[in-house]
Amino acid sequence: MTGDGLPTVLTVDDEPSLTALYEAWLRDEYSVYTATCGDDALQLVETHDVDIVMLDREMPGRSGEAVLEELRARGYDCPVVMVTGVEPDVDIIEMPFDDYLVKPVGREGLISTVQNLLTRQSYDEHVREFFALARKKAVLEAACDGSSLSLSDEFTELKAEYRAARRRADAARDDLLTEELGEVVLHH
Repeated sequence: MTGDGLPTVLTVDDEPSLTALYEAWLRDEYSVYTATCGDDALQLVETHDVDIVMLDREMPGRSGEAVLEELRARGYDCPVVMVTGVEPDVDIIEMPFDDYLVKPVGREGLISTVQNLLTRQSYDEHVREFFALARKKAVLEAACDGSSLSLSDEFTELKAEYRAARRRADAARDDLLTEELGEVVLHH
């Protein structure tokens, strides 16, 4: 968060008109930084406290995928939403993003995605992992032919990871409820 207490969003797209549009949509509720290339995006993350990155997948120079890999390699675990014209395919399974939006993206969809990602930040890491995998699975199921997904070893592995993450998220939820109930009993 910035000094003004607002969560920060970095929008990265090689089309300046889109970063300006996203900034206009978000600036009432968030501090917004913009970048039109991957290198500038990485510099902004180094010099500013960024809560969410909205990242175009295909950009000249350093691609959005390369920026995402570099962010994770540098230890940044802030939520990343890919905002792209590239239809998803099983190639997204290994990408460590939190959400995936296909352009054109409307104002309400963009704002609700940012709000949801910020809300998820307060969740246990297992719950956040579950939501990221659930979103990836849903994006692929909506965009890809079911028969091609059924033949994909990567998608089969994603479904297994999703089920395991769900079990971990359920256990984290149960632990939290047990702790909260214990606190209620202690304070009464």
